Amino acid sequence: MNIKPLGERVLVKAEQVKEKTASGIFIPQTAQEKTQIATVEEVGTEVKNVKKGDKILHDKYAGTQIKMDNQEYLILDLKDVLAVID
Repeated sequence: MNIKPLGERVLVKAEQVKEKTASGIFIPQTAQEKTQIATVEEVGTEVKNVKKGDKILHDKYAGTQIKMDNQEYLILDLKDVLAVID
């Protein structure tokens, strides 16, 4: 299945949070901070300043979560994208 966002929306895949600290302590998923860095998978028809493959920083509680092919994605409004990371 292929998802193409409409208008000023982007489909992103969040980066995985490390489950173990540098000292070897495992952190349960329920105690982990939700990441705000994601990789752009697809862009809507009206998006011009973000492209597929960009790493972005987004608002913490923004977007709509979807699950497809056992992968979790977010669909974000362009206004929720704070920055492109180089």
